[in-house]
Amino acid sequence: MSTQKTVQQEADTVEENALRLAPEKAEQIIDALNTDLADAYVLYHQLHKHHWNVEGAEFLDIHVFLQEVYEDVEDAADELAERLQALGGVPNASMTTLAEEATVEAEDEDVYDIRTSLHNDLEMMGDIIESYREHIELAAGLGDHATAQMLREQLETIEEHTHHVEHYLEDDTLVLDSATHAE
Repeated sequence: MSTQKTVQQEADTVEENALRLAPEKAEQIIDALNTDLADAYVLYHQLHKHHWNVEGAEFLDIHVFLQEVYEDVEDAADELAERLQALGGVPNASMTTLAEEATVEAEDEDVYDIRTSLHNDLEMMGDIIESYREHIELAAGLGDHATAQMLREQLETIEEHTHHVEHYLEDDTLVLDSATHAE
Protein backbone atom coordinates (compact mmCIF):
# COMPACT_ATOMS: atom_id res chain seq x y z
CA MET A 1 0.00 0.00 0.00
CA SER A 2 1.30 3.43 -0.91
CA THR A 3 2.41 5.73 1.89
CA GLN A 4 1.68 8.80 -0.21
CA LYS A 5 -1.36 10.63 1.13
CA THR A 6 -2.71 13.14 -1.32
CA VAL A 7 -6.42 13.52 -0.74
CA GLN A 8 -8.12 14.96 -3.80
CA GLN A 9 -11.53 15.21 -2.16
CA GLU A 10 -12.62 14.22 1.32
CA ALA A 11 -15.53 11.85 1.77
CA ASP A 12 -18.87 13.47 2.61
CA THR A 13 -17.97 16.67 0.79
CA VAL A 14 -19.57 18.22 -2.28
CA GLU A 15 -17.62 20.21 -4.81
CA GLU A 16 -18.88 22.45 -7.59
CA ASN A 17 -19.96 20.44 -10.60
CA ALA A 18 -19.96 21.11 -14.31
CA LEU A 19 -23.62 20.04 -14.46
CA ARG A 20 -24.64 23.38 -12.94
CA LEU A 21 -26.65 21.88 -10.13
CA ALA A 22 -26.35 24.05 -7.03
CA PRO A 23 -24.21 22.40 -4.31
CA GLU A 24 -27.05 22.46 -1.75
CA LYS A 25 -29.27 20.56 -4.21
CA ALA A 26 -26.47 18.25 -5.32
CA GLU A 27 -25.72 17.37 -1.70
CA GLN A 28 -29.25 16.04 -1.14
CA ILE A 29 -29.10 13.96 -4.31
CA ILE A 30 -25.60 12.69 -3.51
CA ASP A 31 -26.79 11.52 -0.08
CA ALA A 32 -29.70 9.68 -1.71
CA LEU A 33 -27.46 8.10 -4.35
CA ASN A 34 -24.94 6.98 -1.71
CA THR A 35 -27.81 5.26 0.10
CA ASP A 36 -28.88 3.59 -3.15
CA LEU A 37 -25.26 2.58 -3.75
CA ALA A 38 -24.97 1.01 -0.30
CA ASP A 39 -28.28 -0.82 -0.72
CA ALA A 40 -27.18 -2.07 -4.14
CA TYR A 41 -24.02 -3.63 -2.73
CA VAL A 42 -25.92 -5.35 0.08
CA LEU A 43 -28.36 -6.76 -2.48
CA TYR A 44 -25.50 -7.70 -4.82
CA HIS A 45 -23.74 -9.74 -2.15
CA GLN A 46 -26.94 -11.46 -1.00
CA LEU A 47 -27.88 -12.39 -4.58
CA HIS A 48 -24.35 -13.65 -5.18
CA LYS A 49 -24.58 -15.79 -2.03
CA HIS A 50 -27.84 -17.32 -3.27
CA HIS A 51 -26.32 -17.87 -6.72
CA TRP A 52 -23.49 -19.86 -5.12
CA ASN A 53 -25.72 -21.91 -2.84
CA VAL A 54 -28.81 -22.73 -4.90
CA GLU A 55 -29.57 -26.46 -5.16
CA GLY A 56 -32.37 -28.65 -6.37
CA ALA A 57 -34.19 -29.56 -9.55
CA GLU A 58 -34.40 -25.96 -10.74
CA PHE A 59 -30.76 -25.24 -9.87
CA LEU A 60 -29.51 -24.19 -13.29
CA ASP A 61 -32.37 -21.82 -14.17
CA ILE A 62 -32.23 -20.07 -10.80
CA HIS A 63 -28.42 -20.05 -10.77
CA VAL A 64 -28.34 -18.31 -14.17
CA PHE A 65 -31.19 -15.96 -13.24
CA LEU A 66 -29.49 -14.83 -10.02
CA GLN A 67 -26.27 -14.15 -11.91
CA GLU A 68 -28.16 -11.96 -14.37
CA VAL A 69 -29.77 -10.06 -11.51
CA TYR A 70 -26.59 -9.49 -9.50
CA GLU A 71 -24.76 -8.37 -12.64
CA ASP A 72 -27.55 -5.84 -13.32
CA VAL A 73 -27.31 -4.65 -9.69
CA GLU A 74 -23.54 -4.27 -10.03
CA ASP A 75 -23.99 -2.24 -13.23
CA ALA A 76 -26.56 -0.06 -11.47
CA ALA A 77 -24.16 0.51 -8.56
CA ASP A 78 -21.45 1.61 -10.96
CA GLU A 79 -23.84 4.02 -12.66
CA LEU A 80 -24.94 5.43 -9.27
CA ALA A 81 -21.33 6.00 -8.20
CA GLU A 82 -20.40 7.69 -11.44
CA ARG A 83 -23.45 9.96 -11.30
CA LEU A 84 -22.88 11.11 -7.74
CA GLN A 85 -19.24 11.78 -8.58
CA ALA A 86 -20.37 13.87 -11.57
CA LEU A 87 -22.57 15.84 -9.17
CA GLY A 88 -19.49 16.72 -7.11
CA GLY A 89 -19.74 14.00 -4.49
CA VAL A 90 -17.65 11.09 -3.32
CA PRO A 91 -19.12 7.60 -3.76
CA ASN A 92 -19.03 5.46 -0.65
CA ALA A 93 -16.62 2.63 -1.38
CA SER A 94 -15.40 0.91 1.78
CA MET A 95 -17.28 -2.17 2.94
CA THR A 96 -17.63 -0.63 6.40
CA THR A 97 -19.21 2.57 5.10
CA LEU A 98 -21.46 0.73 2.66
CA ALA A 99 -22.73 -1.54 5.45
CA GLU A 100 -23.31 1.45 7.75
CA GLU A 101 -25.11 3.52 5.09
CA ALA A 102 -27.35 0.75 3.75
CA THR A 103 -31.01 0.93 4.68
CA VAL A 104 -31.53 -2.77 3.91
CA GLU A 105 -30.23 -5.61 6.02
CA ALA A 106 -28.63 -8.69 4.51
CA GLU A 107 -29.46 -12.12 5.78
CA ASP A 108 -26.84 -13.82 7.93
CA GLU A 109 -24.13 -16.21 6.75
CA ASP A 110 -26.27 -19.36 7.03
CA VAL A 111 -27.44 -21.11 3.88
CA TYR A 112 -31.21 -21.37 3.51
CA ASP A 113 -33.46 -23.28 1.14
CA ILE A 114 -33.93 -21.45 -2.14
CA ARG A 115 -37.54 -20.53 -1.40
CA THR A 116 -36.47 -18.74 1.81
CA SER A 117 -33.52 -17.14 0.01
CA LEU A 118 -35.69 -15.84 -2.81
CA HIS A 119 -38.27 -14.57 -0.32
CA ASN A 120 -35.47 -12.64 1.44
CA ASP A 121 -34.37 -11.24 -1.93
CA LEU A 122 -37.95 -10.25 -2.75
CA GLU A 123 -38.27 -8.35 0.53
CA MET A 124 -34.99 -6.51 0.04
CA MET A 125 -35.80 -5.66 -3.57
CA GLY A 126 -39.18 -4.29 -2.47
CA ASP A 127 -37.50 -2.02 0.08
CA ILE A 128 -35.08 -0.79 -2.58
CA ILE A 129 -37.94 -0.14 -5.01
CA GLU A 130 -39.64 2.07 -2.42
CA SER A 131 -36.40 3.97 -1.82
CA TYR A 132 -35.85 4.48 -5.56
CA ARG A 133 -39.33 5.94 -5.91
CA GLU A 134 -38.60 8.46 -3.16
CA HIS A 135 -35.24 9.36 -4.69
CA ILE A 136 -36.74 9.81 -8.16
CA GLU A 137 -39.17 12.35 -6.68
CA LEU A 138 -36.35 14.06 -4.78
CA ALA A 139 -34.14 14.39 -7.85
CA ALA A 140 -37.00 15.59 -10.07
CA GLY A 141 -38.13 18.05 -7.39
CA LEU A 142 -34.62 19.51 -7.21
CA GLY A 143 -34.43 19.89 -10.99
CA ASP A 144 -32.02 17.01 -11.59
CA HIS A 145 -34.01 15.31 -14.32
CA ALA A 146 -31.06 13.26 -15.59
CA THR A 147 -30.61 11.56 -12.20
CA ALA A 148 -34.36 11.03 -11.97
CA GLN A 149 -34.32 9.39 -15.42
CA MET A 150 -31.35 7.18 -14.52
CA LEU A 151 -33.15 6.04 -11.38
CA ARG A 152 -36.36 5.40 -13.36
CA GLU A 153 -34.46 3.12 -15.72
CA GLN A 154 -32.88 1.27 -12.80
CA LEU A 155 -36.28 1.04 -11.13
CA GLU A 156 -37.74 -0.61 -14.23
CA THR A 157 -34.97 -3.22 -14.18
CA ILE A 158 -35.29 -4.06 -10.49
CA GLU A 159 -39.09 -4.18 -10.76
CA GLU A 160 -38.79 -6.65 -13.64
CA HIS A 161 -36.40 -8.85 -11.64
CA THR A 162 -38.65 -8.61 -8.59
CA HIS A 163 -41.60 -9.76 -10.67
CA HIS A 164 -39.56 -12.76 -11.86
CA VAL A 165 -38.59 -13.65 -8.27
CA GLU A 166 -42.27 -13.51 -7.41
CA HIS A 167 -42.95 -16.06 -10.18
CA TYR A 168 -40.26 -18.39 -8.82
CA LEU A 169 -42.04 -18.29 -5.46
CA GLU A 170 -45.44 -19.33 -6.84
CA ASP A 171 -46.86 -22.70 -5.74
CA ASP A 172 -47.32 -24.08 -9.25
CA THR A 173 -44.40 -26.28 -10.28
CA LEU A 174 -43.69 -29.33 -12.38
CA VAL A 175 -41.37 -30.70 -9.70
CA LEU A 176 -43.10 -33.18 -7.41
CA ASP A 177 -41.93 -33.65 -3.86
CA SER A 178 -41.63 -37.21 -2.60
CA ALA A 179 -44.60 -36.92 -0.19
CA THR A 180 -46.96 -35.80 -2.97
CA HIS A 181 -45.62 -38.40 -5.41
CA ALA A 182 -46.06 -41.26 -2.90
CA GLU A 183 -49.83 -40.70 -2.56
